[in-house]
Amino acid sequence: MSSLNESDSLRAEIAALAARMIAEDGADYGSAKRRAAKQLLGNQKIRGDVMPDNQEIEQEVREYNAIFFGDTQPQRLLELRKIAVEVMQELEKFNPYLVGAALNGTAGEHSDIHLHLFTDNSKDVTIFLLNKDIRFEVSENSAGNRAHKRSEQVETLSFMYKQEGVHLALYNQDDIKHGGRNERASIAAVKALITESQE
Repeated sequence: MSSLNESDSLRAEIAALAARMIAEDGADYGSAKRRAAKQLLGNQKIRGDVMPDNQEIEQEVREYNAIFFGDTQPQRLLELRKIAVEVMQELEKFNPYLVGAALNGTAGEHSDIHLHLFTDNSKDVTIFLLNKDIRFEVSENSAGNRAHKRSEQVETLSFMYKQEGVHLALYNQDDIKHGGRNERASIAAVKALITESQE
């Protein structure tokens, strides 16, 4: 067996195991990937070519959901998208876009709602939430910035809404130009996805 086939099959195994962790436990892609690799390879050094990328894992999550959660996952996804639209409408003046599992269709029982907001002043979002009496936590997450090819810290506000976790990543107004169209969806686009899934 050539080492290429070996790498491919190991890569597929890591992707499948990571997908199970994401679907069953709500693990994030990065930690699921690392845990899966460690589980399969122990402490040996992992070559870059055996680590699956997020697209491969996403595909595995879709397949896992279809096999094991085929009867409940579509309803769960629909529910999350409807709640996301409610939140987005509340935050409309901050140009909200849906990202992550609720957008790409892999959302499961443990998934939260992730939104990107684009505003000139992130304090406006904070004040808006405080005025609505929404208790939130502030954290900083690193986000790859395609425009500058580097990772930068993005302020994220997290709170519960209708028993769902909602995370608002705050970006500058200018950042709206960057990032792939397929990776985020406006209110209208999310509504279209909801209509499509109900037809």
